[in-house]
Amino acid sequence: MLRQRITTAAWLVPLALGGLFGLSGGGFALFTAAIVLIAGWEWANLAGLTASFRRLLPVAALAVLMALLYATGASRSPWLLWLGALGWLVNLYWVSGHPDRQAQWQSTGMRLAMGLWVLLPAWVGFNVLRESGAVWLLFVLLLVWGADIGAYFIGRALGRHKLAPRVSPGKTREGVAGGLAVTTLLALVFAVWQGLGLAGGLVLLVVTLVVTLVSVLGDLLESMLKRHRGIKDSSQLLPGHGGVLDRIDSLTAAVPLFALLYSGVM
Repeated sequence: MLRQRITTAAWLVPLALGGLFGLSGGGFALFTAAIVLIAGWEWANLAGLTASFRRLLPVAALAVLMALLYATGASRSPWLLWLGALGWLVNLYWVSGHPDRQAQWQSTGMRLAMGLWVLLPAWVGFNVLRESGAVWLLFVLLLVWGADIGAYFIGRALGRHKLAPRVSPGKTREGVAGGLAVTTLLALVFAVWQGLGLAGGLVLLVVTLVVTLVSVLGDLLESMLKRHRGIKDSSQLLPGHGGVLDRIDSLTAAVPLFALLYSGVM
């Protein structure tokens, strides 16, 4: 398993970084759309569509919608970021009340709708951040990775209190605190690097803490859906790593919210 993970990472990381930072404009939009569409194919499985041809139908519909948004210039529209923010409030309500509120979202149609308000704003958020330059796209990626790393090591060392045992038994409150500590340091480094000053640095710090917590929600949401479906990974597309959605679940929450806050207060 470790050898598989290393081999996959050896080609996946350069590909991802090359696409995210080496492309811009239409090329970047197409690259991120491809990632989101693969995640959409996996989400259709989480929604209960197990047959491949049935899973392709919502993916095709998502592709058409994304193409229309790009053609009309709406692929960086703030209202789609607001849709994502409202959607994540609904997701928070469901995750925090799991399994008591499961009946509200367990139908295939509702889970597909959930995927729409998760994946489409994430794609829009990527476009908004890339349009603003590579710095803040890099920041939100490092934020999510830093939160994961901090949560993993602090959680293993000090974790005692479960965060959401009925959704993801391995996550602890101490782990979340560790993630917040790492992203706080990251925000301070970027504030100095970008010369934001005291006021700008404080804004970035508050935004960072909020987005870090929301990135945890992204992970918990996918865990809830996988638990409902009785599967460990969203797919086996990435040997040793599971599926694409397993790798970007936190980003689907963090990217659109950070893009919304960036465009509004930073």
